[in-house]
Amino acid sequence: MNKSLKIILLGIGFFSMTNLVQAQTAWVAPADADQLTNPFANNEDAIKKGKKLYAQNCTICHGDKGKGDGMAGAALKPKAADFTTASIKAESDGAMFWKMSEGRSPMAAYKGMLSEEQRWQLVSYIRTLQK
Repeated sequence: MNKSLKIILLGIGFFSMTNLVQAQTAWVAPADADQLTNPFANNEDAIKKGKKLYAQNCTICHGDKGKGDGMAGAALKPKAADFTTASIKAESDGAMFWKMSEGRSPMAAYKGMLSEEQRWQLVSYIRTLQK
């Protein structure tokens, strides 16, 4: 086996192991994310805008009701988050904002796609799915 092929195979193996480890570990935002405050908490206008953003960006994986049962979500490893679970309900708005901003495979990082205001609007809307 030539050296280039060995390097490629090692890279593939490392990538596969990294994804496996991520799939088996809980996704926890850094502690300082809990200090972030949602400037749009309980703001009806922000929730309406967040609902529209959710339909455009999140429903495909997380489903209409946020249960992680969207069409594309079933094929993901790890599966798309169910926002209605007790563990996600217990997360701070800041942790949720951080996760959607930074992403983690297969979850996209939205800080380059959505403004800070839009990401907070999404957090505000997702909280309504948890009631």
